[in-house]
Amino acid sequence: MVPELKQWSRNETNQRVHELMLMVGLDPAMYRHRKPAELSGGQQQRVGVARALAADPEIVLMDEPFSALDPLTREKLQDDLLDLQRRIQKKHCFCDA
Repeated sequence: MVPELKQWSRNETNQRVHELMLMVGLDPAMYRHRKPAELSGGQQQRVGVARALAADPEIVLMDEPFSALDPLTREKLQDDLLDLQRRIQKKHCFCDA
């Protein structure tokens, strides 16, 4: 949806998808064409983070991003997200019910 709204070419879209997948720790060659049902909960969350970053927003709103994950996966993703936040220098706003 973001590529269409931003009127990106197919090449720009493919390049951004590749970049984002690497950014969130998913190998594009392995995961690019998988359906949501073929991904683990942690992988699905990583895709959600990539989607949130697709348009390169100044602020990223994350609504309960870890609530459905088991404790080990949650801790790993929290650490990975902190590392990502340091690298991309975006403001993140976390909402938790």
